[in-house]
Amino acid sequence: MRGPEEGGLAAVDAWLEEKGWAPFPFQRRVWEEMARGRGGLLHSSTGSGKTLAVWLGALAALRDEVGAQARVHGGRSIAPPLTVLWITPMRALAADTLRALEAPMAALCPGWTAALRSGDTTSAQRAAQDRRLPTVLVTTPESLSLLLSRADARDQLGQVRLVVVDEWHELMGNKRGVQTQLALARLRRFASSRALSRLREGAGERAAERAAERAGGSGSALMTWGLSATLGNLDEAMRTLQGTAVADADADAEAQAQAQAQAEAVIVHGETDKTLVIDTLLPETAERFAWAGHMGLRMLPQVVAAIEASVSCLVFTNMRSQAERWYRALLEARPDWAGVLALHHGSLDREVREWVELGLKEGRVKAAVCTSSLDLGVDFLPVDRVLQIGSAKGVARLVQRAGRSGHAPGRPSRITLVPTHSLELVEAAAARAAVRDGRIEARHSPRAPLDVLVQHLVTVALGGGFRADELYAEVVTAWSYRRLTRAEFEWALVFCERGGDSLGAYPEYHRIVRDEEGVFRVKDSGVAKRHRLGVGTIVSDASIQVKYLTGAAIGTMEEGFIARLKPGDCFFFAGRLLEFVRVRDMAAYVRRATRNKGTVPTWQGSKMALSTELSDAVLEMMQSAAQGDFFEPELQAARPMLQTQQRLSKIPTPDTLLVEAYQSREGQHLYVYPFAGRNVHLGLASLLAWRLARVQPATFSISINDYGFELVGAVPFDIESVLDQQAFSGASLLHDVLASLNSGELAQRRFREIARVAGLVHTGYPGQPKSARQLQASSALFFEVFRKYDAGNLLLTQAENEVLSQELEVARMEEALARMRAKKLVFAPLRHPSPMSLPLMVERFREKLTTEQLSDRLDRILREMERDAS
Repeated sequence: MRGPEEGGLAAVDAWLEEKGWAPFPFQRRVWEEMARGRGGLLHSSTGSGKTLAVWLGALAALRDEVGAQARVHGGRSIAPPLTVLWITPMRALAADTLRALEAPMAALCPGWTAALRSGDTTSAQRAAQDRRLPTVLVTTPESLSLLLSRADARDQLGQVRLVVVDEWHELMGNKRGVQTQLALARLRRFASSRALSRLREGAGERAAERAAERAGGSGSALMTWGLSATLGNLDEAMRTLQGTAVADADADAEAQAQAQAQAEAVIVHGETDKTLVIDTLLPETAERFAWAGHMGLRMLPQVVAAIEASVSCLVFTNMRSQAERWYRALLEARPDWAGVLALHHGSLDREVREWVELGLKEGRVKAAVCTSSLDLGVDFLPVDRVLQIGSAKGVARLVQRAGRSGHAPGRPSRITLVPTHSLELVEAAAARAAVRDGRIEARHSPRAPLDVLVQHLVTVALGGGFRADELYAEVVTAWSYRRLTRAEFEWALVFCERGGDSLGAYPEYHRIVRDEEGVFRVKDSGVAKRHRLGVGTIVSDASIQVKYLTGAAIGTMEEGFIARLKPGDCFFFAGRLLEFVRVRDMAAYVRRATRNKGTVPTWQGSKMALSTELSDAVLEMMQSAAQGDFFEPELQAARPMLQTQQRLSKIPTPDTLLVEAYQSREGQHLYVYPFAGRNVHLGLASLLAWRLARVQPATFSISINDYGFELVGAVPFDIESVLDQQAFSGASLLHDVLASLNSGELAQRRFREIARVAGLVHTGYPGQPKSARQLQASSALFFEVFRKYDAGNLLLTQAENEVLSQELEVARMEEALARMRAKKLVFAPLRHPSPMSLPLMVERFREKLTTEQLSDRLDRILREMERDAS
């Protein structure tokens, strides 16, 4: 006799046969594991069929059990309750995922319903879902947390049997991933309570307790599956997703719990033979000297030709301002592409973004210039090629973006790199080698961020309330909080209850109240409203809506950029030249400009840093060039630059640390090339400057890029400690780093984000948002109050830790210093700047010179360098 899961698999096979499709072995493996009730992580290349693998497995495993819960009421059929949650990191991906799920569901489980819930969901749709949730809900981490804040959360979410987390790599390494972990821990508790209740009903209380003891914390009926294409640490990724099995702070018990959770969950490897083509658009003329962006739009003719040769393509840039520039340049080069050339980034209005996405799906859009807003798994079948303007800075990001083309099993994915300077030619060859060798970056979850925990405590207090012991036992099953001490949890509890040691006199910070039964709840409706408006961990600068005078929305701009505009100023946005008219009611009103000139908006946000994996691959390419082996076409194109570097200085390699020195009218220049990425170089440059100034008082100017850093002193300084590598010592590193930087200012800036996540700073109400200045002032006030009157406040400690771990990346600094000490130092005194030092000079010039002054200065320097190189 067949079990229900076998019947479900037979139905899936019949549906596939009707479609003329045959499942891949990895898909069938997922179905078998899901039939056994196991969770897991599916790691497979983009476009290989991950969604169908998990979704068909879910339909097969759950169709009979869940279908039995459908009922007829008042003469009409009522669908089964919410059973599957599909979590995606992006709203655009949510809509695309829902479409992908609906067709198989209609055929295999016709009684089920599906919907999405995100920030784009209309009030009418939300109202309908408030009355009854669908069987399958596609949602985001923020919207899931809002569901958990409902008073009936346990009733509404208690029947969930499966949670699928799509694009897990995108969430795992940040606070949104931590928010997801806490939500999963809550859902597992709901599932365990449901299973325990059923056992008690059928077997008596003692038997139920024995069954629960045998099952442990992971023995609930909830399955969790993650999907990813670009993860370098799969074991850790799966443990982070699945959580720990029991809540025990003891190390041995924790190790046993982790082993138990790993034994129950599985890692399934998908198709790995998908063809990935990585090539490069080469400049027409090779150059000996390069700096960031100098090739840039000079590659426009080659980009136009590449777009022309494709059926449909995506043109990725790393910044929104860069996307605006390239869109405008492409349209000026090909006016006939108006209507088939599109622009897509996160600041554009939702309707504009949806129009672009639909046009790509239907093949009406020839090319879309975009940012990371289209990084993730949206399915654009007509797209056969991706162009990447500049370096992708990471192997995983490169593979992810490449997968947007040929997004179907059996179709090749093609990404073409467009270097914006000569060193990016070397990066292009290195990236291809790193992909070939499978060097994908690892991602690690933040350790117990207390601002996210504080937010979660208020969420759960709203969602039916909690007892402290029970919630602590639940929270520590989330991987990021597995080592959370009871003292830390109690601090967060007290902070929510009465604002800690410094905010007790202010009722608005008494957010949760313990009742006579020991249950914490939210009693104040104002607190509840403010909390729900602020749920989430995405923190960005305050933005203002941009509208035409008619009221039609265009998108949003950062308040800081709008504040600098005067009426009549023109700027490019959404691919149009707009004239600023006025600001009213937190909206910037504009009209179409009649002039031909305008500025390109700037958005705050750090530049992406070169990953360690890609840096190592670049150094290996450099070593080949140093040995005279220019075996890749990109190395051939970069050959004049690399050979000039060899003549004027040296080429850095994996075994050598290049240090250059140069004397100019500005003073003494020191260049060091650790190849550790710009974030680490900022810390290293500040550290080295502080250590040199301690020996001989001096003031330094600093510039950084992904390859190295420059120190400039107005008067000569002693570099002996650099040459003997004593300045690279790892001793007293933390003390020296904090002394070398304005760590207080960095911590205060980081605290702004923490204060907003923790609910200390309210961003305002719909139609009445607070300005960036108000938010900054509020967070700065809290920072100073805590420092003076609540020095033990753990949110201050978190701010300092995040500065060290995320902004300064002290762990990577320590690793970089160790690698620098282990290498042979090669010292090269320069008569003129070298090809590798010139970009660092340009970075510094840009901060203090106008475009015209920079051009004049570069012309003079290049003439001198050309004479010396010749």
